[in-house]
Amino acid sequence: MHKQRVVFVHGLDSFGAAAWPKQHGVALSHDALFLRRRGFDPVAEPVESDLRADVGIIVESLSEIGGGHVVAHEQGAVSAMLAAVEHPHLVHSLVLVEPACLSLTAELPATAAYRSLMAPLFDVRMQLGDADYEREYFRRAFSAAAGWQDTPEARRSARRLRLQAPPWEAPLHIVPGVPTLVLTGGWEPLYEEIAAYLQETGALHRVAAGGHRPQDSAEGDRMIRSFIAEVGRSMSAQAS
Repeated sequence: MHKQRVVFVHGLDSFGAAAWPKQHGVALSHDALFLRRRGFDPVAEPVESDLRADVGIIVESLSEIGGGHVVAHEQGAVSAMLAAVEHPHLVHSLVLVEPACLSLTAELPATAAYRSLMAPLFDVRMQLGDADYEREYFRRAFSAAAGWQDTPEARRSARRLRLQAPPWEAPLHIVPGVPTLVLTGGWEPLYEEIAAYLQETGALHRVAAGGHRPQDSAEGDRMIRSFIAEVGRSMSAQAS
């Protein structure tokens, strides 16, 4: 019997396996794939984000084995959820970690406030330099200064950030029948608002330590693995 596939989709910071340091051990029990979204490459110059391309990467990774579980962080949760919207038969379960699925909650207060703060910056992102945009993005989004080192990696990271499209434009809606866990860090009203909305529509919501990366905490990692295992056991029982 083949292992069930688990596809990991990163957010804005690190990518590939580096984005999921606590989840590497999932490969012992599952067929784990740590994807790289379009424009995320350790050497090549970044390109503009492409939601359709990211959805295609996820769908291709699921199609080749008949479906699997999807674990996604931040902006990666947008493409993961859209893949589930369009191909629910391929997505056995969704784990959305601090999901930036702002189009679902556009009319709610925390989301509306975030968009009013960030939209003017997105509107002029192509007129700004990479480092200037990164500094202003971190100041607005996290009330913190972005650490800057003038290295090739830092320059690529700043450019990649500037080339990301606004997360509130994705045509998302709820996916009935796909078991979903939303994991948040309990630190930011925006993500708690999105999680509460998803919980009201059938998702399971859990909070773990770790701020914007609760998947890096022992508790968050346990929650992710337990949820995938529970859905997997349920699927196996139904198949037998």
